[in-house]
Amino acid sequence: MNQRRRTFLKTSVLGTAAAAAGLRPGFGPGPASAATSEALPRGLTFVTLRTNGDVSLGIKTDKGIVDVRAAEAAFKLRAPTTIDAVLQGRGELKALPKLVERAAGRPSLVLAEDTVRFGPCVTNPEKIICVGLNYRKHAAETGNPVPKTPILFNKYNNALAGHKSVIRVSEEPTEKVDYEVELVIVMGRTARNVSEADALSYVFGYCTGNDLSARDLQSRTSQWMIGKSLDGFAPIGPYLVTADQVPDPNALALDTKVNGEVRQASNTSDMVFNCRQLVSYASKMFTLRPGDLIFTGTPEGVIAGYPKDQQVWLKAGDKLTNRIERLGELAFTLG
Repeated sequence: MNQRRRTFLKTSVLGTAAAAAGLRPGFGPGPASAATSEALPRGLTFVTLRTNGDVSLGIKTDKGIVDVRAAEAAFKLRAPTTIDAVLQGRGELKALPKLVERAAGRPSLVLAEDTVRFGPCVTNPEKIICVGLNYRKHAAETGNPVPKTPILFNKYNNALAGHKSVIRVSEEPTEKVDYEVELVIVMGRTARNVSEADALSYVFGYCTGNDLSARDLQSRTSQWMIGKSLDGFAPIGPYLVTADQVPDPNALALDTKVNGEVRQASNTSDMVFNCRQLVSYASKMFTLRPGDLIFTGTPEGVIAGYPKDQQVWLKAGDKLTNRIERLGELAFTLG
């Protein structure tokens, strides 16, 4: 038997074994997922701590940010110590509330928020899905019809950035950088072909995000990807708020300020397709997995919506803040 034949048979056998075990050939098992919505953490607000190039989990409390890795070592509770571990169901999720309670009595385990270096509140999504023209007034300001179906596009993980980041636009091949405050859905369970009625039970939580956009690159072709995926063009955070703390994601005020000036001020109620519809629709196109992000669109007030003679694009040195009701304020600087 020649080498090519032996390789073919070996590959076929491994593929059959993988299929029998419920694995994806060549990929191993998919990410773990909470079996039910009841298994998802509740009442917690997560952050990502960045220390010496490493990331770990923090939990926001009234007294500050609990350093979960330090607390886990102190109390030996086997709790997950990264947000990725939380989202994938690794470690004892039920230990987290107990850890927070115990840490309250140990000041050395609670960090002052103004001393924290933040990473993206979700660090390793399999997918970053974005929705275009999903606010009625935004579609109108850009001269586009209201979409009849969701317009989906993507970003990549290189675009992720955290609260208080410096995003280096001066080094990028663009002269037309624009802001887009957006509510971001974070998936908590594997979802495929889910109904609108059940869609939100698959959601882990929500965070504040900005779909930074290079309009000159975005309009270069009919595909928007290069204008949306420059390094740092998807800042999110600082907080990942569990879904139970957001009773109605389609009734949240949101705004953008540039150097202290209000540029966007709206409400998620202006969405064309609400959060239930977006999760359901996306799940019919592809499998959604824990940690996947859905940027749900931006309201009116973007620079691209101004008359051309009034368009002053973002530049190095500009300071931006994005605020969403119940989710907190994301701030970053352009460099």
